[in-house]
Amino acid sequence: MARTSAYEVVVVGTGPGGYETAIRATQLGFKTAVIEKNKLGGVCLNVGCIPTKALLKSAELMAYASHLGNYGLTVNGTVTANFAKVIARSRGVADKMNRGVQYLMKKNGIDVHFGHARLVGGGKIDIRPSVNMDGKRIGTAQVIKANHIILATGARAREIPPLPIDGRKIIEYKTALLQTTAPKRLLIAGAGAIGVEFAYFYHHMGTKVTLVELLDRIVPVEDEEVSKQLARSFKKAGIEVMTGATVLGVDTTAAPLRVTVKTKRDKHVINCDQVLSAVGVVGNVENLGLERVGVRTDKGSIVTGDFSETNVKGVYAIGDVAGPPWLAHKASHEGILCVEKIAKRNVRPLNTNNIPGCTYCQPQIASVGYTEAQAREAGYRIKVGKFPFSASGKAAAAGTSDGFVKVIFDSRYGEFLGCHVIGQDATELIAEAVTARELETTYHEILDSIHPHPTLSEAVLEATRAAVGQSINI
Repeated sequence: MARTSAYEVVVVGTGPGGYETAIRATQLGFKTAVIEKNKLGGVCLNVGCIPTKALLKSAELMAYASHLGNYGLTVNGTVTANFAKVIARSRGVADKMNRGVQYLMKKNGIDVHFGHARLVGGGKIDIRPSVNMDGKRIGTAQVIKANHIILATGARAREIPPLPIDGRKIIEYKTALLQTTAPKRLLIAGAGAIGVEFAYFYHHMGTKVTLVELLDRIVPVEDEEVSKQLARSFKKAGIEVMTGATVLGVDTTAAPLRVTVKTKRDKHVINCDQVLSAVGVVGNVENLGLERVGVRTDKGSIVTGDFSETNVKGVYAIGDVAGPPWLAHKASHEGILCVEKIAKRNVRPLNTNNIPGCTYCQPQIASVGYTEAQAREAGYRIKVGKFPFSASGKAAAAGTSDGFVKVIFDSRYGEFLGCHVIGQDATELIAEAVTARELETTYHEILDSIHPHPTLSEAVLEATRAAVGQSINI
């Protein structure tokens, strides 16, 4: 017979959004539990953000190894990639992070219930055993009750008719980071963050990569100049890039696979050994009991208000399941705001225009705020400044001069509208712009802020100087 436990807050899903929300709830004095149907840490820690960054580090080192002579170094012998060991290292990193979340749950006194959760009404959640990614059956049948239920069930790869995912010939990101043999030829459909990261990784593992994007440029959500720079870098490295191109279908009946791609001018048939579908994600809204309790959804996402509340009292949704942008740090921030609002703290709604985006191929990409085109469309009169890393002493010393920092300011009041970085460690540089924008900083304060020399961060200062006609190092 199922037993019933009572909590003040229950979080369904333990990705970064879910587990950080649960920890903050306990800090606020709530009796808290989490429910996880797979592994603690969710997609991000187990088969997403963290293991992919481990893979990308291996790829970056392979890229360095290919031109060690530029640094005055000689290696006796050839540096080759042991693909299975690269994958094993990535899994080791993921496992370590998983253990870290287990520790955090114990440290904070959070009850962990494994299994698949369904809302049944009246604040009750029915939990049934599930099967995790290792094929293990986990959890026990029970019912728990909560005053506040926060859904953090994440998202999964979107599947489209021309690319039916079978896990062998046509794959999605999970298989791409778990398989222990690299294909000789890989076609990647979709050139967003997932697509370009895997393009970079597999290319440096020795795979011939073709990157196909429906829109007219890769990383299409980024500033247009960033897209052009990454395309140049990829083409220079030997990655084939096709934009304005549609995958019509894949013939999987023979080897090699035959992929039909339509461009504006004609059709192409591309032979490859595997196709990676990276055409976006869709929220995990199914089998949660949403229809039963009346939670409203739209286009595969749960509809929420300013503090993640749904239309059903006591039910909330954060992160990927609540819609774009599909970013772990956005999920975490939403969750913390949600429980602080539940605790009647004085909190402000999430500023959706100040959420940084990061892409971890090389050169890396990081951005926040308006692109140049968006700022103009919004009616701003703007000042734009750009500083190339080719003029940076630190970048020259490191041998990583591809890319630039681009800043956008309102010309009337000096408001910091946007920052776009492509280059080495771009993802580490963007936080300065995020903080500055949160503080409503203008270009005056940036000009007055001493940036250490030599650093890559000087490029933010130099780009700001360029925006206001005070360039010194270009």
